Amino acid sequence: MPAGIKIADLNFSYSPNKRVLKSVSLEIDPGEKFGIIGPSGSGKSTLLLHLNGVLAGETGSVTIGNIPVTGKNLPEVRRLVGLVFQNPDDQLFNPTVEEDVAFGPLNFGMPAAEVRARVAEALAMMNLSGFEREISHHLSLGERKRVALATVLSMKPEVLAFDEPFSNLDPSMVMQLMEIMGSMESTQVIVSQSVLPVIAICNRMAILKDGEIVAIGEPRTLVKERSLMKASGLDLSLYRTLCSDL
Repeated sequence: MPAGIKIADLNFSYSPNKRVLKSVSLEIDPGEKFGIIGPSGSGKSTLLLHLNGVLAGETGSVTIGNIPVTGKNLPEVRRLVGLVFQNPDDQLFNPTVEEDVAFGPLNFGMPAAEVRARVAEALAMMNLSGFEREISHHLSLGERKRVALATVLSMKPEVLAFDEPFSNLDPSMVMQLMEIMGSMESTQVIVSQSVLPVIAICNRMAILKDGEIVAIGEPRTLVKERSLMKASGLDLSLYRTLCSDL
């Protein structure tokens, strides 16, 4: 069973007197696909970075399964939580795909045979078998995003945290990524300004505005609350108009 997530009264600031997260509380069930949407600058990515201890709140707590995200627990937390960055080039720094995907397991001291098996399994999940010797930075953006996800999957995390996974992808790549995400049993937290894929894939979602959770619910229900969506900078009326015209 994948780990659940509990965030309780989390506050965080990058600079004095300017809070980015304001008493954020969330509970995400094991195996749930949970979306977090909101306008740019609302604190979505900042919240995501608290899940595996890249950032630490000034007050409040984050718990993965039954393990608090604290300094002494970071090795175990980072085994449980895999973070997939918005820009895959932030995650790929070895010469070849195989070396990138093997980095995490090797860093945790896994035996060579186990590392090879994990690399092969992760690449197969991403439809990248045969790419082992390819140079990561010579691949297309969509392929690099899949390699970046494979680097996380090789650690077999119980929680996957995605930061803007659909950005800069063409529609076919968005569909492919959604199918991959939908097939995985891990708990998933998906931060995105691309509202429609979140609606399609997530069981529940939260709207974050100015560092505060303003609503939590079933995605298709929330998006029908037009005044809420518009006040949160997420007005979908343009999409409705375009679709009706088609």
